[in-house]
Amino acid sequence: MADQRPDAGDPTSLPIFAAPPQQDEVDERTAPRDEVSQRLAAGAGTVSPYDRRASDATPPPPSVRHEQPTGAAAGPPGALRDAHPAAHPDDAVGMASAVPTVATVQAERLADTSGRDLGVDWSQVAELRTQASEMLTSALQDRNDLDPAAQRELGRSIIVELLQTTAANNLAVGQRAWSLDEQERIAQAVFDALFGLGRLQPLVDDDRVENIEITGHDNVLLELVDGTLKEGPPVAETDQELIDFLVFLASRSEVNARPFSEAQPRLHMRLDGGARLAATAWVTPRPSLVIRRHRLREITLEDLSGRGMLDAVAVSFLRAAVRAKKSIVVAGPQGAGKTTMVRALCAELDPWERIGTFETEYELHLHELPEKHRRIVAWESRPGSGEVGADGRQAGEIPLDDLLYDSFRFNLSRQIVGEVRGREVLAMIKAMQSGAGSISTTHSANAVGAIRKLVTCAMEAGSHVTEAYAQRAVAEHIDIIVQLHLDTSSSLGGDARRERYVSEIIVIQPGEDGPATTHVFRPNPDGGEPLAGILPDDYRDLARDGFDLQGYYAQAGR
Repeated sequence: MADQRPDAGDPTSLPIFAAPPQQDEVDERTAPRDEVSQRLAAGAGTVSPYDRRASDATPPPPSVRHEQPTGAAAGPPGALRDAHPAAHPDDAVGMASAVPTVATVQAERLADTSGRDLGVDWSQVAELRTQASEMLTSALQDRNDLDPAAQRELGRSIIVELLQTTAANNLAVGQRAWSLDEQERIAQAVFDALFGLGRLQPLVDDDRVENIEITGHDNVLLELVDGTLKEGPPVAETDQELIDFLVFLASRSEVNARPFSEAQPRLHMRLDGGARLAATAWVTPRPSLVIRRHRLREITLEDLSGRGMLDAVAVSFLRAAVRAKKSIVVAGPQGAGKTTMVRALCAELDPWERIGTFETEYELHLHELPEKHRRIVAWESRPGSGEVGADGRQAGEIPLDDLLYDSFRFNLSRQIVGEVRGREVLAMIKAMQSGAGSISTTHSANAVGAIRKLVTCAMEAGSHVTEAYAQRAVAEHIDIIVQLHLDTSSSLGGDARRERYVSEIIVIQPGEDGPATTHVFRPNPDGGEPLAGILPDDYRDLARDGFDLQGYYAQAGR
């Protein structure tokens, strides 16, 4: 009887290339534990990142796990094309249904947070990526009508042929055959390098990871969703390889490509899936970058309260402030959760309220929540390139303040500014003059310091903006500042953990010598959530919008 085991020398025996068997649906609530575990181990019911990038229309097929065979020969060069006609570049558009994607168990697919690598020869992956890139470029010369999704399918078919040819060549010169596990890892790594984030992709795909901090190719720190800090695996062989990949990544962006070079050593961009990347090189001893994953997109103030960021009384105050169209600034250090807090505040908006968001890179992603925000326009600024003009801008630059001014004719009732870092604060204040209310963020160590930061930002618009004018504008048009705090602590076991919480909430009103502040919620001397402080008389009206006035006074001891 013929041996039915998969051929270890033939890449077409990979789960990524083999048609999946038909499987009956299993109700995990009633199925025996061992059967459910087997299905999970096979990838059933999971969506691999490989398939998500290829198509969001249909779920991926279950992964097929094979025993590793021993000593088999590679098939003939044309076997792949004969066995899988859709794998040919000419049939790339049909690849989604003909060539299933990798859908392995996440714990196996992803790099372990303790630092385990993916177990592939990265120099070989780099060589294969170069070859695949050249083949793809050549194929696209005659097929320039393909959209990005079809290009990825074409790239996948090219990887199929390239792996088959490489496997056959390896056997021809007496090298050992790849195991099925090796083939699967190499195929995924080459695809990630060509269309994804290369060695960074497993970390970005890991649902346990929230932030990735890299200082040099082999100095990687992962912040998990529970605040734990762990060392991660190297993301390149050398610092130069890491820089080269960042240059490649910035230039290939399908939307809003960014320059990255010695002349422009700073890179800020959004990645597929909504993560934000910030990188720098040449002006630091080693290339450094941070990737921030926004895991909490659909978040509410109650959710944040459940996470210990603020109590129920503070939740009722902020909810009422949003409904009363107060202008709110969320301040705090980097990584304190300002963007998450803004999302939670925006969750209190009426779904039919027409709003605009303004960001340097999309992070709020409110426009991706149509059930919560039905009338929204999302703006993203654009960096320039080349020489700086007489107006101090590079050619093609579209800054936030321009976008804010443009938005005045878009019938907006509220403007949400992702982060105030400069002169755009003046445009934001101008929008506030209509009384519609605004929500924004800025970096600051404390709430009073946030006022000074906003005044400084306003003065960056030019000498015509005096300090007195900036202070008056801030005092008259910004109502509330919510200050976030970030604590980092180490345990006896060596792990570190981060904790985020609201440390104070102040109200701003015009005063004789500039903005006058009142601590509605004052800092807790023992740390953690703030304590009820003093409530200005005119803020008692927030009770009509749901503020728990009785609970506030009880907490304040009055």
